Amino acid sequence: MAQITANGITLEYEDYGKPGDPPILLIMGLGAQLTLWPIELVEALVAQGFRVIRYDNRDIGLSHKFDGVKAPGILSLMLLGRIGLTPRVPYTLGDMAADAVGLLDALDIARAHVVGASMGGIIAQHVAFTRPERVLSLTSIMSTTGNRRLPPARKEALDVLTKRPDSTDEEVLVAHGMKIARTIGSPAYPPDADRLRANVTASIRRSYYPAGLQRQIAAILADGDRRARLRDVAAPTLVIHGEADPLVPLAGGQDTAAAIRGAKLQTFPGMGHDIPLDLIDPLADAIAAHVRDSQR
Repeated sequence: MAQITANGITLEYEDYGKPGDPPILLIMGLGAQLTLWPIELVEALVAQGFRVIRYDNRDIGLSHKFDGVKAPGILSLMLLGRIGLTPRVPYTLGDMAADAVGLLDALDIARAHVVGASMGGIIAQHVAFTRPERVLSLTSIMSTTGNRRLPPARKEALDVLTKRPDSTDEEVLVAHGMKIARTIGSPAYPPDADRLRANVTASIRRSYYPAGLQRQIAAILADGDRRARLRDVAAPTLVIHGEADPLVPLAGGQDTAAAIRGAKLQTFPGMGHDIPLDLIDPLADAIAAHVRDSQR
């Protein structure tokens, strides 16, 4: 366990590899702890010669919690967005991007290769267009632009992610976590049941804090359409997306790549909204190749 103060709050992080190797900052998504970045992916990137940092976003895991701070309801946020009003939220994705930059500051890293998944991809986008001098390259995984004309998430994927179990009994929480993983995960790469149960159990025992989910959802819904801002991204960009993603459909990745000048799009058949073990090596190779190309 390691903690630092960044952007005025405490962030939990883990640091792998040699300090002098090119740094890769991994930013995880909605309601997800740093442990959702598979350690196998971290190790694969370290083996390819990179320093890899993963951390808990604010309001999740072992990082700072905004206890008692209320966020607007999802319906209210969606209605305000549709009429072009920006709702007041506890914090923004811009604030979360400032956390990422603050972490780099605390670790004395001037520039990094920034990799984000889902909401983490949006945060990484923010870092790229607000602090371009800190970003050597950008990799946006299973993320989107905020374009309201894009296809929505499948109902079953959205429902399972936002529904809170009635009980805090560990077995109930584990069963719900496994249901989430299976509903939004990769249909071509279903997880091993025993491994999935062990991972979900470990995550819940590490930290269970559903209150943060509502505030993070509020930050996402309040962020609006980023396409105009994405035109300012100067960092070499790779967009990775699963072709079978039920939560953020493939169109979200395609729109992201279209919005960023020179961005490359790499899609994976059968991949959903997760990082399956069977795709660790090709994903690590894709990220590593992109990072190396950007360094040339």
